[in-house]
Amino acid sequence: MIGAVSLEDARDSSVFGSKAVGLGEAARAGLPVPPGVALSGSVVEAVASGDTTAIEDVKALVRPLGGPLAVRSSAADEDGAEASFAGQHLTLLNVPSAEDVSSAVREVWWSANSDSAISYRQRVGRFTRPSVGVVVQALLDPDCAGVMFTRNPVNGADELMIEASWGLGEAVVSGRVIPDHFRIERNGEVRERTPGLKNIAIRALPQGGTAEEEVSSDLTERLCLDEGQLKELHRLATRCEEVYGPERDIEWAFAGRRLYLLQCRAITRAGSDGPAPSGAPVDVLGRARLFSGLEKHDVETIAALFKERRFAAGETVIKEGSGGASFYVIVSGSATVTIGGEPRAILQAGDHFGEIALLDEGARIATITASSELVCQGLTLWEFRPLVEKNGLIGWTLMQNLAKELRAAEQALATLRSQTTISGSAL
Repeated sequence: MIGAVSLEDARDSSVFGSKAVGLGEAARAGLPVPPGVALSGSVVEAVASGDTTAIEDVKALVRPLGGPLAVRSSAADEDGAEASFAGQHLTLLNVPSAEDVSSAVREVWWSANSDSAISYRQRVGRFTRPSVGVVVQALLDPDCAGVMFTRNPVNGADELMIEASWGLGEAVVSGRVIPDHFRIERNGEVRERTPGLKNIAIRALPQGGTAEEEVSSDLTERLCLDEGQLKELHRLATRCEEVYGPERDIEWAFAGRRLYLLQCRAITRAGSDGPAPSGAPVDVLGRARLFSGLEKHDVETIAALFKERRFAAGETVIKEGSGGASFYVIVSGSATVTIGGEPRAILQAGDHFGEIALLDEGARIATITASSELVCQGLTLWEFRPLVEKNGLIGWTLMQNLAKELRAAEQALATLRSQTTISGSAL
């Protein structure tokens, strides 16, 4: 079938998209890529339109992969260094079998044509009709997974930065856990190991789809990567840069103690050839979940309200249990997060905290202490609230983002209740 090939044969990004071609290049170079197939934009269009011949041809090509499967978008311009469509185009994990692939492909097509994806294309100057290819791969059942950058995306340092958690890597990518954090020198020396707070893992369900699974208390703050695995990741990073070039954003997974490469793309930058932006509020606001989906000019308006604030090493920035009224972006320095006196995370330039205080004036849930001289840009609710009151579109976008957070929390609670009921009935 023209336009549907094994990953090893995906070579033209204008046909199959950058993700498929990147994975094809990895497979040809002997990198540990799960087996899969690539579907061109025209094939995806045909499947989404209900073309029975295309649907049957795709099923026949995918069937040897078995199941379950991962179905990912692969647009021609999806993962360049200047823009990334992460969060706009859909990835569907744990599609049960080849018989279910056509409906998954249709959902991916719609994600590339959704209002949010079109709005993003307008903002980054790529407002053309998307041709979205699809990658279908055998789905792993990872022990742990995460992301790795071959240059520190926060401060531009020439080092590896790794974030990891239990289960599927979606928990890290979607921000649903505080992942373990590692920094590795170019020579392989591990410079930092910081345990995260990994209280959930995302696992595949027998009937398809995924769900959050509660992690046992003894694993919540245990590092999920050992020395041998860190060495393997260091070797993978070196090999990826040999194949693709420098400054790579890598998604990986360990399944059955074997390391797999899931994706490798350029680190997204904001229009320059220098290191990724760090502490500028306008850059950080674009990454904060509360402000996602805002138009560029609205983000710039909010960013203009920030004011610099400095903290000496050892000084408390915010205190657990105290009232909150400010949102902070770290420009330089580092800070420690503790909950109940226990260390939870290290924050550095480009990180942010306290955005919910802009809305509810509620108590802080953690203490943040400056580890070094700390320079922040801060925004208080007293300046933020009048802006929202005057701009209904900003208020509506914030309300939608909060609704997403509430829905995710309700789904997690429903899952927990279901697990508790099942466990109780077995007693």
